[in-house]
Amino acid sequence: MKILILSNYANGLYLFRKEILLAFLEKGWETVVGVPTDENCRKLEELGVRVVSTEFERRGNNPIHDGKLFLRYRALLGQEKPDVVLTYTIKPNLYGGLACRLKKIPYLVNVTGLGTALERPGMLAKILLRFYKLSSGKASCVFFQNQGNRQFMEERGIGINRSRLLPGSGVNLVEHPFVPYPSEQDGIRFLAVLRVMKDKGVEEYLAAAEKIAGEYPGVSFTLAGEYEEETRAVYEPRIEALSRGRVIRYLGHIDNVPEVMAKSHAIVHPSYHEGLSNVLLEAASCGRPVLASNVPGCRETLKENITGLLFEPKDTDSLVETIRNFLKMTEEKRREMGRQGREYVEHAFDRKTVIDAYFEEIQKAVKS
Repeated sequence: MKILILSNYANGLYLFRKEILLAFLEKGWETVVGVPTDENCRKLEELGVRVVSTEFERRGNNPIHDGKLFLRYRALLGQEKPDVVLTYTIKPNLYGGLACRLKKIPYLVNVTGLGTALERPGMLAKILLRFYKLSSGKASCVFFQNQGNRQFMEERGIGINRSRLLPGSGVNLVEHPFVPYPSEQDGIRFLAVLRVMKDKGVEEYLAAAEKIAGEYPGVSFTLAGEYEEETRAVYEPRIEALSRGRVIRYLGHIDNVPEVMAKSHAIVHPSYHEGLSNVLLEAASCGRPVLASNVPGCRETLKENITGLLFEPKDTDSLVETIRNFLKMTEEKRREMGRQGREYVEHAFDRKTVIDAYFEEIQKAVKS
């Protein structure tokens, strides 16, 4: 059995689907990944996966460039002749899915989030939805990570009778073990782990940090995550100014996220949309309360007032009020939120569940 995986980012595969790749390899399946080349590809190769460079613009909308991606995928399918293909994220789903359909190769599509273009009404959304319907029309299975995304797409004729709901990418409970809640003697530390871009809620997080820092001297805010190149000019000067004023501690890209989470008292995730937030699952897994946007893909990762708190997306005032409410709790209540969060992910989001679902659907695909 040869399985080909098409994705837009090597590190995303490594961080959130490493166990799936290893499970394929343990089955004796030849596992090939088509992904743009960067320094993270070596992580996949060290697992035993063969990486094939498939370059494209992750966020561009140039039809000529995207047309070339479709041709690359067609050529790749011809060269590799896989038994089954898995696609992740929008462009691999669209162009890889269409290439598989035309080549009559079994394929499974993973909708890891709708993205801004689909959620905003307009001509672009209509075009993308028609393209999604075409490209996924012969998929053996269309995986969704939250019921809201599933319903949205099925109402538009995508994935009907062939969809399956997954608990996101799940969480590796061993690599993200429970860590006792840290002492609050030196203050309470909030952490956001996100790509520095508008749709991840960075503006609301920075504004809330400014507001709360002026009210609660013992509270601190940390931001971890890399700049998107197209937004660096917008956010870098502001983050540098807030860092100089000691309002924000900016870490940039980090590889030791679990360690930084363990030293924090709560994780804030103000994203506008998600498939299912890995950051929130990992935070709960290590026993930290979570404060999250009340949107599909975030709200499923917590139990309101038990493992975390919700606030309205794109709303700094709502986030500020939620942080205040969290700070008004007793230390014991905050500690108990973290403990309950760990129990919740153990019950509902073990990554082994995701692996079992993949094997089941792959076997169906190759037999059909």
